[in-house]
Amino acid sequence: MWRRRWRGIPPNIRLVVTVEVAVLSYGGVVHLVQLATGGWPPYRWAPTWLAIYFTSLTLLDPLAASLLWARRTIGLYLGILILVTDAAANGYAVYGLSGATATARISQAIISLLALAAVTTAPRVRPWMQRVSQTRA
Repeated sequence: MWRRRWRGIPPNIRLVVTVEVAVLSYGGVVHLVQLATGGWPPYRWAPTWLAIYFTSLTLLDPLAASLLWARRTIGLYLGILILVTDAAANGYAVYGLSGATATARISQAIISLLALAAVTTAPRVRPWMQRVSQTRA
């Protein structure tokens, strides 16, 4: 089914989508590991709103990856929303709160670059996405 869904799609579009799916899937795994190893409540170092946001990415990252892999337009937009807000949230965590490590600063820069790449490639990817068909009763 997946092969059929991606048949006829240009290789550069498949590459962009594959990278975004991998990034979002990796993000979901990272947040799952952080929840599993960090205890409860998660992200004790963060303000409540930020901890809730990071915790929500445990579900939102894989959801966006799945929708994007299924060539759904909503997956493209959700992925962009997640990457842009994650870059902003990590920026706040790194530069607005004290105690960020050099690794955290590098990670934040990478997330920001990935968000920028998702935004700039979206106009080329969008025509190859499928909308969910709506049936009227």
